[in-house]
Amino acid sequence: MQTKIIRIDSEHIDIEKMQEAAALICEGELVAFPTETVYGLGADALRPEASVKIYEAKGRPSDNPLIVHISKIEDLKRIAKEVPEQAKKLADAFWPGPLTMVVWKNECVPYTTTGGMETVAVRMPNHPVALSLISESGCLIAAPSANTSGKPSPTEASHVALDMDGRIPMILDGGAVGIGIESTIVDLTEEKPMILRPGYITKQMLEEVLGEEVVIDPGILATDTTDPSQAGQKPKAPGMRYKHYAPKADLVLVEGDTNKVVAEINRLVSVARAEGKSVGVIATDETKAMYQADVVFSIGARDDEDAIAQHLYKILRDFDEQEVDAIYSESFATPRIGQAIMNRLLKAAGYQVLYV
Repeated sequence: MQTKIIRIDSEHIDIEKMQEAAALICEGELVAFPTETVYGLGADALRPEASVKIYEAKGRPSDNPLIVHISKIEDLKRIAKEVPEQAKKLADAFWPGPLTMVVWKNECVPYTTTGGMETVAVRMPNHPVALSLISESGCLIAAPSANTSGKPSPTEASHVALDMDGRIPMILDGGAVGIGIESTIVDLTEEKPMILRPGYITKQMLEEVLGEEVVIDPGILATDTTDPSQAGQKPKAPGMRYKHYAPKADLVLVEGDTNKVVAEINRLVSVARAEGKSVGVIATDETKAMYQADVVFSIGARDDEDAIAQHLYKILRDFDEQEVDAIYSESFATPRIGQAIMNRLLKAAGYQVLYV
């Protein structure tokens, strides 16, 4: 299969190009497209065979649910058994935007889209290309991130091409994304609203809108994936059990006081290089010059957490291009979206953390 890459100006969308992409969606084919979070791999959410193609292209486990992307609030009513009052409040506050809500599905949503669950994850993306594709196709679009399963999510069309060239018919290149990490997922089918995946929309923001407590799924706070109590449970949201976002090299996080972290990473770098390994370090603007590794990338200024989120996946992919054997990273427990950033880094590292 030849993959066609079409450049789309987000500020002046060429409707003919969008109609070409929309026709593929209508035919049950796959189209990669930009959102404000990461690039998505889209297909008609209500066609079982289309969702199957997503799993096949990504190499994704079929019990890992897909998020259904919509372009208007009425679409939520098309696929939800009922729309809870909480969903209405959150949609008013955060849609279009980086928030996914899990609600009970109705019979028109195939189990291939929901990973066998009775619930469906839904969001309205805040990106003109994504909204145009949904609108022009007339379909609801199921779309996980447009990468090979387990690899860092794509924040540029070139990342999608690396993973999907020859696997899908079309990539819409809308430039680099704005946020750089996936949407917050909140489950509205539990007794209390529960965050299944942290993101740009924080617990505090959700609680302010809902006027009630929002709890966090215990799995997010865990630093170990070997908990036997989690065995056999189907994930209700993308990435709840499987390793995600991982670069080719072994990644280890080092957490603690900055000076001690720098000293420990330099020690680990020295040991690895003595073993003949090429070593990379993920630093900040403030610490980049302190390291003696083969490759040192700054993720941004430590107090600019939006930049840290935006650069995270790109840096992980940049290390793949450098072909390093090992990567050591500082931790980034920033005040607002630090939990979301560290959630991704922990999964990328396979929960390998050193505390100093």
